[in-house]
Amino acid sequence: MEVLRIDNIKKSFGSTEVLHDISLSVEQGEVVAIIGPSGSGKSTLLRCATLLEKMDSGTLVYDGEVVAQNDASGKSVYVGAKELRAAKSKFGLVFQNFNLFPHYTVIKNITDAPISVQKRDHDEVFAEARVLLKKMGLEGKEDAVPCELSGGQQQRVSIARALALKPDILFFDEPTSALDPELTGEILKVIRTLAAEHMTMVIVTHEMSFARDVADRIIFMDGGYIIEEGKPEDVIGNPRQERTRAFLNRFED
Repeated sequence: MEVLRIDNIKKSFGSTEVLHDISLSVEQGEVVAIIGPSGSGKSTLLRCATLLEKMDSGTLVYDGEVVAQNDASGKSVYVGAKELRAAKSKFGLVFQNFNLFPHYTVIKNITDAPISVQKRDHDEVFAEARVLLKKMGLEGKEDAVPCELSGGQQQRVSIARALALKPDILFFDEPTSALDPELTGEILKVIRTLAAEHMTMVIVTHEMSFARDVADRIIFMDGGYIIEEGKPEDVIGNPRQERTRAFLNRFED
């Protein structure tokens, strides 16, 4: 089953075209890693997919429901507010800088949106949040505030917060880039566990060995284009495109 489909996305900031006619789809249970140099359009693609940025043109579909498509002039037109809310309930997003509410406790960071936005039962949400905290290795931290936690712990809270919304697909925008190597390992371990549980994920990452080991498919972007796409053993192990080879060689140095 196709969870996400993006067709022919274009996005510019001023006169700079950041995404050039990008298309991709993600199947249920699939893990897709997006790699590429800084400025290649990876994060902008995620921001368009998660409705933080509006596409200039293109189609965006979640679970078969059209969220945006081109009008007669070739510009993206989005569905109404009610339909957008429904689309936003389909995904979770984990940012590189955690984006936790600094004055909320850990448990309130996790439970606030399911209760206030999804209108779910208070006791049920809190019980599920405690299960998520245990899964993230954060037992005993529910009354802490973010400044009392390490970066790795804060990122695990942000993953728990995203999972608490029961999304169909989880997006990660360079989830380890703000962490030191030891804490990076903590987060990659959590994502590996989610992959083993067949959580549908799209992960923008600079961790090449992690992408190779965990992803079902790797997309290499450069200059706002998808340069190469395929299985990890092909894209990383035996890339077809010279640009991909040059990028990967730089990582090995």
